[in-house]
Amino acid sequence: MIKADLIEAIYKKGNFTSKAQVEHALNTIITVFIDCLAKGDSFSLPDFGTFKVAERAARKGRNLKTGAEILIPASKVARFSPSKKLKEKVKG
Repeated sequence: MIKADLIEAIYKKGNFTSKAQVEHALNTIITVFIDCLAKGDSFSLPDFGTFKVAERAARKGRNLKTGAEILIPASKVARFSPSKKLKEKVKG
């Protein structure tokens, strides 16, 4: 499913007057989520899961072309943990 498919599905299931209204709402939600994670906060969506920021430690790696060892710096990454309900639904 791509964003256009998601907008279509929300439009059909929800009480919206236009797809543009759905797209604006979805874009606003995504922006709020990104801003939340950028600040280092986490957020949870009941029955779906939790998004949080995790620290990734610095580590050694290898340049595949030369074989030389390189240092990969520490970084922050977004992580998602699915809820129990989502896990069960996907499992079938």
